[in-house]
Amino acid sequence: MDNSTKKLLEECSVGCKMGIESMEQVQHHVTDAGIAGVIEKYCSRHKELEAEVSKMFLRAGQPEKEPGVMVSTFSWMTTGVKMVTGEDENKQAVKIIMNGCNMGIQSITEALHQCKDASSESISAAKKLIRMEENLRDDMQKYL
Repeated sequence: MDNSTKKLLEECSVGCKMGIESMEQVQHHVTDAGIAGVIEKYCSRHKELEAEVSKMFLRAGQPEKEPGVMVSTFSWMTTGVKMVTGEDENKQAVKIIMNGCNMGIQSITEALHQCKDASSESISAAKKLIRMEENLRDDMQKYL
């Protein structure tokens, strides 16, 4: 596996895992059935894409990168603090998810531009993740 492909797949893997982690964190605070349904649908889609990326690493005999401990810890702490600010928990969950989508779109798009020589399969996975994040953000926006 060449370096560009590896870097792009690592970004996709970490992006999926962070998205899943964030959705699972806020899910416990959501009482609106519509929001909960959107979160559940996209959490499942992120898990499916993460499994596809894992298979690409496995086929290449490469270890899969995990999100850094500091990044995960910061994410948990930030979500916890935001959820207890006194604002409606459903709205807070929507904002957290939308902010995460925007960060994911930015980091994957940046990696895509830096890894122009990556395999077509990894580029396809990155584009799929970007579309998924855009769709999740747009679906969440109607709950603000």
